[in-house]
Amino acid sequence: MNRRDRQGAILRLVRSQPLSTQAELADALRASGHDVVQTTVSRDIRELRLVKVRHASGRLVYAAPEDARPRDLGPSFRRIALAVDASENLVVVTTPSGFANALAEEIDRAGHPHVLGTIAGDNTILIIAREGVPGRELRDELRAYLTEGAA
Repeated sequence: MNRRDRQGAILRLVRSQPLSTQAELADALRASGHDVVQTTVSRDIRELRLVKVRHASGRLVYAAPEDARPRDLGPSFRRIALAVDASENLVVVTTPSGFANALAEEIDRAGHPHVLGTIAGDNTILIIAREGVPGRELRDELRAYLTEGAA
């Protein structure tokens, strides 16, 4: 495996599971079929500029720099979202045709504490709220983005 493939695998791993140490990362790489040693993993972490962020579990875990920055959803929501509605622990966002995937990506990367995840179609995003968060509460938070800064 070349360096580019290995580093791609590392990015996929840190985006898909909470890995706190070099040893955990090396073990995950080995489990996915990559033969690595700790010094190589250490160098890759440095080259990829991985950072530690607080995971929902409270542990510090590795993240890619672009995934570690909180994102302001306001500008994207105001530009793209047409409507927001809720049911139980689900929120549905309607967008113009072809825009749902881009907005869902922004929502996922924002790391909103009440969002478990998103599923996007062509013009609709299904947002699943975290356990104990009513959909209407998350809906109201997201709707606030639509009017934020409006006079």
